[in-house]
Amino acid sequence: MKDFSSDLAQQHAVARSGRVDVAARLSVNGASWSVPKSKRTILHPISFELAAGRVLGVVGPNGAGKSTLLRLLYRYHAPTTGVVKIDGVDIWSVPARKAAQTVAAVLQEQPTDFALTVREIVTLGRTPHRKGFGGSAGAQDVAIVQDALDQMGLDTFTNRQLGTLSGGERQRVMVARALAQQPRLLILDEPTNHLDIRHQLEVLALIRDLPLTIVTSLHDLNMAASVCDDVLMLQAGVPLRFGPPQDVFTAGPVSEAFNVTARQERLAPSDTNHLTFHL
Repeated sequence: MKDFSSDLAQQHAVARSGRVDVAARLSVNGASWSVPKSKRTILHPISFELAAGRVLGVVGPNGAGKSTLLRLLYRYHAPTTGVVKIDGVDIWSVPARKAAQTVAAVLQEQPTDFALTVREIVTLGRTPHRKGFGGSAGAQDVAIVQDALDQMGLDTFTNRQLGTLSGGERQRVMVARALAQQPRLLILDEPTNHLDIRHQLEVLALIRDLPLTIVTSLHDLNMAASVCDDVLMLQAGVPLRFGPPQDVFTAGPVSEAFNVTARQERLAPSDTNHLTFHL
């Protein structure tokens, strides 16, 4: 992986050349989700448009509905109302295999009992692209898997079993598996969980560099401001704000959503905004 010792804020200057060509346009129109049978609404109707190649951060306190929204986007839950479209196509109108060639997800909870090596797990990302799901890996698959391993700094871990790795190492393996899937829309649920500071910075910088449309939930608002083009703020399953970080992360909405007193300060010498929180 690259050395990202420079200020992460500079990653906003990363060129977008080539990004839109392979990235997907995401459209969410009136999508909600309620618990089956009980009809308890977890996510109220929500609508937004995300242009191809942009990074959307989903933020909010625990229980705000962040993970539920992501589950709608990667087709784990079908929306109770509304529709989720990728490039104008309802994701539930295409076969699962076709959807998996377009959308990949990295979840918070990672399995630890896989009796598979790191390389074998990352190779699973190629499954949707093989004939009949059971085909063997060809030369192109091998090259794509190796590139994903290299991007995530896992070349020395390839023969290790997943259960022998730390939480942060397992997270990097799952990101590599998603990259091997070659999606056009990448869903990341708290991708920096279990990572030390260096690997947090590397994963966030990787997000900025990937030629994909990305939706990620993040609990660190300052981190979200540094890496995301747009932010969606949720509270109790209700969308509060959507837009660029500088418009969403103002003291009033943040204080309301998180039930704290938020203040926006200007940091020197970086000359960037930084949120602080007080009871």
